Amino acid sequence: MVIQALVIDDEKANRINLIALLSEYCSDIVVVGEAGGLEEAYEKISINKPNLIFLDIRMPGGTAFDLLARFQTIDFEIIFITAYDEYALKAFRFNALDYILKPIRIAELLSSIERARMQLGNQIRDSRVLNYLINQRLDDQDKKIALPQEQQTQFIELRSIIRCEADSNYTKFFISNGQKLLVSKTLKEFAGSLEPLGFLRVHQSHLVNLHHVKAFKKGDGGYLETSDGNAVPVSRARRKYVLEILNNQ
Repeated sequence: MVIQALVIDDEKANRINLIALLSEYCSDIVVVGEAGGLEEAYEKISINKPNLIFLDIRMPGGTAFDLLARFQTIDFEIIFITAYDEYALKAFRFNALDYILKPIRIAELLSSIERARMQLGNQIRDSRVLNYLINQRLDDQDKKIALPQEQQTQFIELRSIIRCEADSNYTKFFISNGQKLLVSKTLKEFAGSLEPLGFLRVHQSHLVNLHHVKAFKKGDGGYLETSDGNAVPVSRARRKYVLEILNNQ
């Protein structure tokens, strides 16, 4: 399958570099255009109808999301190009948005392109961007996290997540409706995004939503009782910190 791509970056040198990398390493990608600003990008996307766009985040006059908000539907895959700090990258990961960091490393570029190839043809890209935009306006527990599974991506409200449990390189989510979701990311990755939003790492293998903690039990070394009636162990190393957090709730 030939992938028609558009490169959007306000710096011409960056566009030239990326186009050269695509020409050298990705024979199935044909660059059908480039743009250096939001208005030009909107016109090029509308005219060329690419399968894939490489999209710089910050440009004169606005951001990539200002551009995307102009489209009623997003029927192309997006790889964001960013020099954003770690705080902003957490929001990208939270919404399952793919990105590569400047300066572009070929391994990261190829990895993102491979994910884009796999995603082309499904219908979730529009939802991921919309979820990102909506989350910016919501209180923490009202936000929805994008959880990619093999056949779909589910958008789960944080307030409905009781806890998360490590399962090797996967994370199992326990939802208040009884649903269990297995996601192919480590608990450490999710902890970085969720801890600022009302979740607490109580054990190497357990992350809990503080809104679902019913009690701290002292038996068996200490554990938390959650709203679904389960007992979540608290590690000795984290016990003092966990109690401090709970006492200040």
